[in-house]
Amino acid sequence: MTGRLADRVAIVTGGSRGIGRGIAERFVSEGAHVVIVGRDRTSGDEAVGALGEGAVFLEGDIALPETSTAMAALALERFGRLDILCHNAGIFPETRIEAMTLAEWERVIAVNLTSTFLSVQACLPAMRQSRWGRIVLTSSITGPLVGNPGMAHYSASKAGMEGFLRTVAIEVAGEGITVNAIQPGNVLTVGLEQTLGERHIRIMEAAVPMGRLGTTQDIANLALFLAGDESAYITGQRIAVDGGQTLPESRTGAT
Repeated sequence: MTGRLADRVAIVTGGSRGIGRGIAERFVSEGAHVVIVGRDRTSGDEAVGALGEGAVFLEGDIALPETSTAMAALALERFGRLDILCHNAGIFPETRIEAMTLAEWERVIAVNLTSTFLSVQACLPAMRQSRWGRIVLTSSITGPLVGNPGMAHYSASKAGMEGFLRTVAIEVAGEGITVNAIQPGNVLTVGLEQTLGERHIRIMEAAVPMGRLGTTQDIANLALFLAGDESAYITGQRIAVDGGQTLPESRTGAT
């Protein structure tokens, strides 16, 4: 621990598991207080128990405006300030376009994209008041950089997120607030291991020039940088953390 976020207060949506959990752990280890937002009370309570007094959990659906309002209010009530929003919550169901229903499309857009607007809007007043803020969005290489069959709704939501951040970054640039996005490649989480299995994971690794999938720590390291003082002159940017996955002209170029 180096205290790079000492006394800062962060909100991490989707922070009870996977990439969000890794980010929350990194922030707490660097001295931040963290509000974790998620839909599952069990995993949320477990995360807070592991992180200790520096963390608190809010149960809620991030696609609903009342959740964003409540998480900002909780940060201010419990810790007295709000410095960092790491909007990480998202869903990625797989459905080919011919089978995709309007309800499926709307749910992915609501959880991944509309929630970005709601979360940022709810957190900006506190950041504007202190004239310091860091907004870090978890985007993806899928949508902004590459496509993936069955992920049209997800791809659209992440591409939309990045268009949103460019404009917001301009709007708040003169107020000490930065807005940036992380584009993870394939990240190895417990959920991914359980869903895909060993064989599929080896195939995915073969498409990455570095020869391995990313870890939650790889993503958390960049989130820490973008959430701190060192990134004060960086805004409106999207940074891929993918082990070079998007570099080759073809899959054979990654071997």
